[in-house]
Amino acid sequence: MSGEPMFFSNLVDTADHHADLRESVGRLVGEFGRKYFQECVAKGEQPDALWKKLGEAGFLGVHIPEEYGGSGGGMAEFNIVIEECAAQGCPMLYLVITSICAPIIATYGSDELKDKWLPGIADGSRKMAFAITEPNAGSNTHKVTTTARREGNGWVLNGAKYWTSGIDEAESVLVVARDAELAESTGKSALSLFVLPTNTPGITMQKIEAAVQSPENQFSVFFDDVKMDADALVGEPGQGLRQVFAGLNPERISAAAINNGISRFALSKGSAYAQDRTVWSQPIGAHQGVAHPLAEAYIEVQAARLLNARAAQLYDAGEDAAEAANMAKFLAAETSLKALDQAIQVHGGNGLSLEYGLADLWFIARLHKTAPVSREMILNYVAQHSLHLAKSY
Repeated sequence: MSGEPMFFSNLVDTADHHADLRESVGRLVGEFGRKYFQECVAKGEQPDALWKKLGEAGFLGVHIPEEYGGSGGGMAEFNIVIEECAAQGCPMLYLVITSICAPIIATYGSDELKDKWLPGIADGSRKMAFAITEPNAGSNTHKVTTTARREGNGWVLNGAKYWTSGIDEAESVLVVARDAELAESTGKSALSLFVLPTNTPGITMQKIEAAVQSPENQFSVFFDDVKMDADALVGEPGQGLRQVFAGLNPERISAAAINNGISRFALSKGSAYAQDRTVWSQPIGAHQGVAHPLAEAYIEVQAARLLNARAAQLYDAGEDAAEAANMAKFLAAETSLKALDQAIQVHGGNGLSLEYGLADLWFIARLHKTAPVSREMILNYVAQHSLHLAKSY
């Protein structure tokens, strides 16, 4: 795990500079590695040293416009950053949050919001959480009940969000809320987006104890008569659902990138162990019963990586990336669990030891079968939009 690219990146690198970016990120994160990340989780600490280095190197802002402190690249570059972090044993869920918030602010935020938040997100000095999921809304964003109502020159926010990641370490949160007046006058969901500081009076948080072994904590968040200034609004009132889609395809690409990186980490560890572990005078990797499942997992993971690279390429070109991004996220989640499971199996009993760094990745990989969009909702999307079948939900 020296930081060198693993498993031939040339298949998925869609631009000449991508190979250099991949190598640079891998080298930087490899200096920290899996043990460092495990220690952060065990101590309940954030990987601040790694985050700072990624920011200083410009990797956190590769998808942010240059005029706001970024590198002016896109999701193709950010896909590489996220995947390489995970491939070195450091799957950073906060990068997925960044992939949502930054494009939304860059696309729909006022000049003031862009100036205030994008440079800090780009260099890692500021974090923004994202709050959309609610206990009773699930995958149906139209059922969001958190409500923003106009009051004087500002707004008042009331409601609750669920499974809000990393809000305890964020300075602000991007909230999806129902616009009360527009909803009442139009009879539609009329969602709006708001950015507000996390220390605003009326915001309370309750940690969710979760199985995911990650530095990012999950929270239920409650908004009780939270007062917001007029400039908290992102873009146009009532257009929040359309605006949030600027961040949903990047979110799927980023989630897939984490799983693809976990797959590469797992296959690298599994392959190395199969070469080194000798039983009855032969490395276990010489046996087809060990080699073939690893080879099959490798093929499937490469397919997932190719699909995700294509989704990122489409998004950056301004084309419709929804189908590719959804399929990439689906495939990456499925294949990462297979690759991880096979790597654990190759290790035998050692696969369940935290020392080998595999077993505690399970629930991070498993997370993305359910979130940020479930495999069932992806299948619904493909059935309806790709196969033109009747809507089933």
